[in-house]
Amino acid sequence: MIKKDMVVSIKYRLTNGSGEVLDEADASDPFSYLHGHQQVIPGMENGLEGLKKGDTTKLTISPDEGYGEVNEQLKLTLSKDVFPKDFPLEEGAQFQADLGNGRRSVFTILEINGNEVAVDGNHPLAGVTLNFDIEVLDVRKATKEELEHGHSHEGDGHHH
Repeated sequence: MIKKDMVVSIKYRLTNGSGEVLDEADASDPFSYLHGHQQVIPGMENGLEGLKKGDTTKLTISPDEGYGEVNEQLKLTLSKDVFPKDFPLEEGAQFQADLGNGRRSVFTILEINGNEVAVDGNHPLAGVTLNFDIEVLDVRKATKEELEHGHSHEGDGHHH
């Protein structure tokens, strides 16, 4: 049964309110995580708690249980000068920035206009209601090493 310190492997399909598929993992390449260690959004962790291998579920997760609401303060216009010379300045390029308080965010370049670069530090799924269709493929106790590392070593065994 899915509870804290169990390694959970699932297949899922994620769609938005319009039914567009945003992400999926199938049985040949399932998604595995260590339950109870904030590796997945709160709504998914809460929704899977207590399920067993073979169970299927549909979760509708609001932004506050998902990737948060859109934060307008993370939409910025920067000057080209702030980027390193070797940074590939192009729409869609991403970079990490320090927000202070030890928090970091991934910013995406939205538009380049002359010397101005419009960026957005919101998660691409911020403000989106997420619809998950999930099948639990496997549930097992985490190994001592996985608990020490705080994540599953499923699949290739490398850190992701």
